[in-house]
Amino acid sequence: MTDQIRTPSQLTTAESLNQLSDTIRLRMMRVLCLHELSVGELIRVIQIPQSSGSRHLKLLSEGGWVVRRSVGPATYYSVVLDELPATMRGIWLAVRDDLDRDADAQGDDQRVRSVLSERMRDSSAFFGEHAGEWDEVRNDLFGRHFTDRALLGLIDPRWRVADLGCGTGNCTELLSPWVERVVAVDRSREMLEGAEARLKNVSVRTDHIEFVEGELSSLPLASGSVDAAVCMLVIHHLAEPIEAIGQMRRILTDERGGGVLVLVDMCEHTNEQYRRSMGHAHLGFSEGEITRMLGEAGFGDIRINTLRPDVNSSGPPLFAAVARVSR
Repeated sequence: MTDQIRTPSQLTTAESLNQLSDTIRLRMMRVLCLHELSVGELIRVIQIPQSSGSRHLKLLSEGGWVVRRSVGPATYYSVVLDELPATMRGIWLAVRDDLDRDADAQGDDQRVRSVLSERMRDSSAFFGEHAGEWDEVRNDLFGRHFTDRALLGLIDPRWRVADLGCGTGNCTELLSPWVERVVAVDRSREMLEGAEARLKNVSVRTDHIEFVEGELSSLPLASGSVDAAVCMLVIHHLAEPIEAIGQMRRILTDERGGGVLVLVDMCEHTNEQYRRSMGHAHLGFSEGEITRMLGEAGFGDIRINTLRPDVNSSGPPLFAAVARVSR
């Protein structure tokens, strides 16, 4: 005799709890409780492979936790709270609020907004047929990044800018056409040589770029020698980032409207693998930590924004902190 298939309402409490005993499925439930998403959209939000996402969704669907809705060739999933059996609804309500405080929640929410924004851009019903077509034509003709690069023209052309922890020179390359001087600083001589060679290969003018070897905790630059400084994805490697931020304050001058620091790094997260495989000293930073360190170093007018992540990225969300020297 074959086992009779039971409906979700016939499952025991233990069986229902077991279906939610996985962090990925809990994150899926939280997101689908707020938004109706396709499989492809959901796996980009949760950042897991297609096969894993389909497996988790199948279990949740068979257990009655999520409902499906077909629109043409696409299938969308959601959690409809009022349609859950009473026991399952009670279980979900007991854990739902705690998930909002989970370290992964902020990243999931950011990626949901990106996915929904991308869906809207592709929808002729939202933007109008011709506007949607123009976006695609424009991207095909000119790429997706010309707007970002053109906006760098708002920088004061008299500024001297320090690219701190310059690595392969990505920021130096972008800043070079727009400012009077760029000082590219990195602790690795090999990295600096590679950056200089790369910039020459991409036909970037380098006669106004100075490549300087040095530690961020003891910058070999004179006090007040630059108008602005940028530091991209570096301070999470430093045991004492406050020392480097203090050095950034020291080298800045507020003449010519300068005295500006742009600091980009990872939002606080819980992926311990980053410590083991990449040597990260910090698992990102909270807004409070960054505000405190910038304030202690002598910065004011602090603004911090979480950057909208690329839906194809796999890392934690990033923030950009902008601060000015305090007199």
